[in-house]
Amino acid sequence: MLLRPGQLTLDELQAIHATGDGPPQPLLLDPLALPAIRASAAVVQAAAAGAAPVYGVNTGFGKLASVRIDEADLATLQRNLIRSHCVGVGEPMPAAVVRLMLALKAASLGRGASGVRPQVIDTLLAVHNAGLVPWIPSQGSVGASGDLAPLSHLTLALMGEGEFLDPQDAEAVAPAGGRVPARETRAGSRRRPAAEVLREHGLQPLELQAKEGLALINGTQASTALALHALFSFEPVLEAALVIGALTVDAARGSDGPFDPRIHALRGQPGQIDVAQYYRQLLAGSEIRKSHMDGDDRVQDPYCLRCQPQVVGACLDQLRHAALVLLREANAVTDNPLVFADEGGDGRAPGRPKPGAAPSGGGDERSERPGGFMISGGNFHAEPVALAADAMACAIAEVGAIAERRIAMLIDANVSRLPPFLCAEPGLNSGFMIAHVTAAALASENKSLAHPASVDSLPTSANQEDHVSMATFAARRLQPMINNVGHILAIEWLAAAQGIDFLRPLASSAPLEQAHAALRAEVPAMQQDRYLAPDIAAAARRVHDGTLTRILRGLDALPALWVPA
Repeated sequence: MLLRPGQLTLDELQAIHATGDGPPQPLLLDPLALPAIRASAAVVQAAAAGAAPVYGVNTGFGKLASVRIDEADLATLQRNLIRSHCVGVGEPMPAAVVRLMLALKAASLGRGASGVRPQVIDTLLAVHNAGLVPWIPSQGSVGASGDLAPLSHLTLALMGEGEFLDPQDAEAVAPAGGRVPARETRAGSRRRPAAEVLREHGLQPLELQAKEGLALINGTQASTALALHALFSFEPVLEAALVIGALTVDAARGSDGPFDPRIHALRGQPGQIDVAQYYRQLLAGSEIRKSHMDGDDRVQDPYCLRCQPQVVGACLDQLRHAALVLLREANAVTDNPLVFADEGGDGRAPGRPKPGAAPSGGGDERSERPGGFMISGGNFHAEPVALAADAMACAIAEVGAIAERRIAMLIDANVSRLPPFLCAEPGLNSGFMIAHVTAAALASENKSLAHPASVDSLPTSANQEDHVSMATFAARRLQPMINNVGHILAIEWLAAAQGIDFLRPLASSAPLEQAHAALRAEVPAMQQDRYLAPDIAAAARRVHDGTLTRILRGLDALPALWVPA
């Protein structure tokens, strides 16, 4: 895949993510990016050779920015920066997330506004293409001044001083020579010294020059990668929710009238319009629906059935917006200071006053160099990612919340008109009574996890960094929420299929019969109480693995999930 800085597409990012911990999608930097990269590196090299203090080049960092560093110590400054910032804790980030981080950082530096040499980007891509996964603890970033700790662990591995995850068996013994065995991090993976792993793959450790360490660890690539990981992980779950929600409509002998396109056109919300279309096509041709079009004394269905386009459609709109924000962020330059190579003027930053005339009284955070200039700003602040992740959390929670309500409706004989708790001999059997309790517990848990992370802020760096985004946690907490929704939907799928079984010999629509058959291929109907946990686990695997995605995408002329109507 040709990596075109500033022009990555969502499909390309998904292809990088989809490799998981398998063979990577090889990436090659677009050669057209090289002139801008070299020009910005030349500006930094000129600053490093000059006498004037330039933040990130020959000064300390954060609250220590006023400390001047001697030219002989500039390389040590960058190494020390990385070492001191490797303070992460917790479980390692998954391979899919780390690969996105490598690609996103390479793409950002490839825009030619960070002042790094091409060798830095080459190292990032070489590590990615070799299938190496730096060990990056998942906790320790507040999402401002960049994802400092996670990106520092990534950079330390490139330097040959950190560690990589090793997919070999965690029980492997130390080789001859007495080296201490690699430390376990999770089943099937260990940590190994980076220098050793780079040597085995014929890769040279990265030797940092002026500003390069700062450019590598400033930026939002960790929080953005985590949020993209959630977006891509939730895609099959959301598609499963659409199919299972439609199956529940038929199991409860609900009406397809609420999905009439004229209703949704009058409101004009694109996600709602699209979700109604999904449901119309999923339910089209159902014998069950035809069987109760006349003689049904119910006037309206519960909200959990008839308001699915309004609820899930609103969630879809939020997720689509998040996808656009994350795509912009994936293509952005988010380190600091930024380098602007001279394009033929006098080398002065746009709007920059003459030297000694800072516009706001205080120090001037712009530095002119031969061939260009550098400007200190705040693109590293991950507020866009934090807000997008918080919106995703609310949407994910709501998809699970309405699914839990549909389960409650199905087991309530007064509403669904199915046998109580979906069992043939209620009383002797409890059926889905406690399976619904599990769904309720998970939905409630998601309500707590959905609390916005972005509204919290704790000052750091002696109040220099006095407002932070908490974007990394905002994005990281999405994965357990997605897993919870997957289990809620698995329980609903089991309940809806049981409801359909009670309506035989009537058949549902062709796509919904496929969904029913896919479940029954692994989980038989419940004739009497049995051990249900394995059934829930089996259904949850199919929710996540795309089984229902393939059914939904097999329908004609449906709008794409992440592309607005």
